[in-house]
Amino acid sequence: MEKSKLTAKVVSQEKLTADICSMWIQADTIAAQAKPGQFISVYTKDPSRLLPRPISLCEVDREQGRLRIVYRIVGAGTEEFSGYRAGDDITVMGPLGNGFTLKDKKAFLIGGGIGIPPMLELAKQLDCEKQMVLGYRDELFLKEEFEPYGSVYVATEDGSAGTKGNVMDAIRANGLTADVIYACGPTQMLRALKAYAEENGIECWLSLEEKMACGIGACLACVCKSRDVDPHTHVHNKRICKDGPVFLAQEVEL
Repeated sequence: MEKSKLTAKVVSQEKLTADICSMWIQADTIAAQAKPGQFISVYTKDPSRLLPRPISLCEVDREQGRLRIVYRIVGAGTEEFSGYRAGDDITVMGPLGNGFTLKDKKAFLIGGGIGIPPMLELAKQLDCEKQMVLGYRDELFLKEEFEPYGSVYVATEDGSAGTKGNVMDAIRANGLTADVIYACGPTQMLRALKAYAEENGIECWLSLEEKMACGIGACLACVCKSRDVDPHTHVHNKRICKDGPVFLAQEVEL
């Protein structure tokens, strides 16, 4: 799949919570190729910040040639992005990484925190029975947008909505079962889901979150431990940006 670096246009932007923003971008070339689970690199306009910010794709509108990213403001780069308005230029590269493998089995789609957004496009494209399990600290976002695609279950750390606790607590509290797991979120969550899948013989696909530098596999800044030897580095490593970010659970160590 060919990746493109281009100057795109911001179509719209809104705040979903105090620190989470949703932005639609006009990027026809990237939208034509993008798949659920992939990401783009977004470049700031400050020349002192050389490295782009990797942000997962929340939605892809191929007909209109648009991409949606939903991101948390965590530093100077994302703070800059949050100030962009419709019509502003934005430099992006993508689509990057490998996305989810679509199956026709009864599925869990599990997102934790800012790992929730990439599950939305997957929910739209999967043609099977879907159960979405979304884990939040407190404020909910995107929940209603998942509801047309299947059953939605929520876990919150403070118990303000849904099950009090984490996504595993919500799965157990609601007696949920599935034949395949798709998940994106913090490492602790993914580690628990990998163990749960192994114990129950469930196929499990994990999208790993990691700080990245180049985003194209050249710098080896975002490696994870792998079961097999990587032909590029000749060690038990995988490059999350290039070989992932989505992996079959048994391929990686968490």
